[in-house]
Amino acid sequence: MASRSLGGLSGSRGSGGAGKKSLSARNAAVERRNLITVCRFSVKTLIDRSCFETIDDSSPEFNNFAAILEQILSHRLKGQVTWFGYESPRSFWDYIRVACRKVSQNCICSIENMENVSSSRAKGRAWIRVALMEKHLSEYISTALRDFKTTRRFYEDGAIVLGEEANMLAGMLLGLNAIDFSFCLKGQGLDGNFPAVIDYTPYLKFTQSSDSISSDEEELRTLGSSGSSGSSTPEKVGPPFIMDENSWFNKCKRVRHKYQLTLEQKGYLEELLRLRENELSKSVSQNKLLLQRIEDSELAHKLEKEQLEYIIVELQDQLTVLKNNDLRSRQELTAHLTNQWPSPGALDVNAVALDTLLYRKHNKQWYEKSYHSLDQLSAEVSLSQTSLDPGQSQEGEGKQDPLNLINEEIPWSQEFWLNIF
Repeated sequence: MASRSLGGLSGSRGSGGAGKKSLSARNAAVERRNLITVCRFSVKTLIDRSCFETIDDSSPEFNNFAAILEQILSHRLKGQVTWFGYESPRSFWDYIRVACRKVSQNCICSIENMENVSSSRAKGRAWIRVALMEKHLSEYISTALRDFKTTRRFYEDGAIVLGEEANMLAGMLLGLNAIDFSFCLKGQGLDGNFPAVIDYTPYLKFTQSSDSISSDEEELRTLGSSGSSGSSTPEKVGPPFIMDENSWFNKCKRVRHKYQLTLEQKGYLEELLRLRENELSKSVSQNKLLLQRIEDSELAHKLEKEQLEYIIVELQDQLTVLKNNDLRSRQELTAHLTNQWPSPGALDVNAVALDTLLYRKHNKQWYEKSYHSLDQLSAEVSLSQTSLDPGQSQEGEGKQDPLNLINEEIPWSQEFWLNIF
C-alpha cells in the first residue's frame, strides 16, 4: 500500500511539471501574439492619423506605438551578468547598437554622442524616433534580425525576435516609411526613468452579434407583455415599440460608424493617390529635363566634333604649306652657298699659301720685315708658292693668283693682315 501511494505521488508530480511547462508555453505564445497583434493595430492607426495631421511627440498613437515596440524589443531580453555573478537588467538599446552596426549610414554613433541622453533606455527611445524620421526603422529591424548569432546572445528562448513573428514585425514596420514624422529629441518622451505602458483601450472593441441582439429584443418584449397582462390600460403597451426604436437607432449608429470609416479610408486613398500623382508628374518632368539635357549635350558634342575636324584639316593644310616653304628655303640656301664658295682646287691652293705664311710667322722670319702695302705681301706669297710647287708656274697664264682669289672671295682689309703679321 505504501509503495502504491509513493508511485501515485511521483506520477502526480510528473504530471504537474508537464502541466506547468505547457502552461508556460501557452502564456508565452499568447503574450507574443498579443504584442504582434496590437503592434499591427498601432501601425494602422498611425497611418490613418498621418493622413490628417503631422505625427509628433504629442500624438497618442505614436506614444502607444513606441511603447509597444519597446515592449517587443524588451521581450525576454537577457540580463547583463556582472563580475560578482549577479544579473542586472539591460535595455534593448544594448542589442540594437551591436546588431545594427552594419546598416549603411546608421545613426548609432550620433545617438551615442547625444549630451542630453544618458541612460540606455532613453537612447533606445531616441533611436526609435530618429529611425522613424530617417524612414529606416524597418531596415534596422531587418538587419538586426538577420544577425541571428547576436540576437541569440541577447535574448532567451521564446522571445519574439527569435520566433516566426519577427518576420511579420519587419513587414509591418515597412508601412511607416510613408509617414513624415517630426520629433524633438529633447522632450520628456526620452525620459528613461519610467517604463513604457501600453494603452489597449483604443484597440478593444466589442461587437454584438445579430442573434444576440434579436434574443435581447425578444426577451424585452416578453418582459413587457408579461408586465402589461396585469392591467388593462393601453399605456403599458409602449415598451416593445420603444425597444424596437432603440434597436433601429443602434443599427443606424453602426451603419453611420461604418460609413465614417469608409469615408476616412476613401479620403486616405484619395490623398495617397494625389501624392502618387504628384510624384509621377515630378518624375515625368524630371525625365523630360534629363532628355532635353541629353539632346543638348549630344548636339554640343556634335558641333564640337565638327569644329575639331575643321581645325585639324586647317592645321594639316598649314603644316603642308610650311613644309613646302621649308623645302624651298633649303633649296635656295643650297644654291646660294654653291654659287658663293670657290672650287675645291682653289681652296687647296689657298690652304697651301696660308700654311706657308703661318710657317714663316712661326720661325720669326717676318718680324724683321715690314710691308708698306698689300702688293708686297702678294708678291711674297707668290714667291713662296713658286718655291713650293715649281711645276705650277709653267701652266697657262689663265690661272688666277691664289692670294688674289682669296682677296676676291674673302675681302680682308689691310689692317687685318698687319695685325696677323
